[in-house]
Amino acid sequence: MNIQLTDKVAVITGASTGIGAATALAYSDAGAKVVMADINDLDGQETLKLIVNNGGEAKYYHTDVTSETDVSALMQTTADVYARIDILVTCAGVLQGANVRIEDFDAATFDTVVDVNLKGTFYAVKHAVPIMGKSGGGVILCIASGAGVQGGSSSVAYASSKGGVNGLVMTVVNQVASLNIRMHTICPGGLATPLKLGQIAQSAKREGKDPDAAVANAVKSLGDPAGVARVLTFLASDEGSYVRGMISTR
Repeated sequence: MNIQLTDKVAVITGASTGIGAATALAYSDAGAKVVMADINDLDGQETLKLIVNNGGEAKYYHTDVTSETDVSALMQTTADVYARIDILVTCAGVLQGANVRIEDFDAATFDTVVDVNLKGTFYAVKHAVPIMGKSGGGVILCIASGAGVQGGSSSVAYASSKGGVNGLVMTVVNQVASLNIRMHTICPGGLATPLKLGQIAQSAKREGKDPDAAVANAVKSLGDPAGVARVLTFLASDEGSYVRGMISTR
């Protein structure tokens, strides 16, 4: 099956590294016009360069997903440039507070994780939906996790935020169906992303172990973000239009 996203306009938050960057590259290869958003400008520009050098069309905008003003501006700018949004992928996320017990968990850390992972997803969906509706519909893919949806997590805050993303999608999916907008929660397994590898290194340090050795060992069993990007490409395409509900990947 030849999956194509020809001329579709895709907005991807958290697009500088990990699943977001892999998805930006995959979408561009499939013919989409990619709008990348992140606060990690250095890696974002590198991913942008890869797309452009490969003949793709992409733009990068510094966007803090915890700021509703930033997210609203991102969606409006996309609409001003392309007159539509066909696909939204919410990849922006952080993992903090790994292996900290609930009675010791700092409220500020909890707020930070929820603000990025859950509130950032809420802002993105909120401000993309009206534009998608006006242009005939689209697909919204929200990255959650097995953590907080199918099981626990190393972080109280991370699991709470990802469970919240799943709840958000389950609620909004019926609200936007009449606008011809399809939504999915995506629950990836363990992947070799900067987020995951950073958590592994941090945990190793806390336990007095060699963080580099821990990361090197973990990479052997972790999945490739590009594999998830291929799933997200299928889901965003017309070929994926019969899929419903939550999707889990390795």
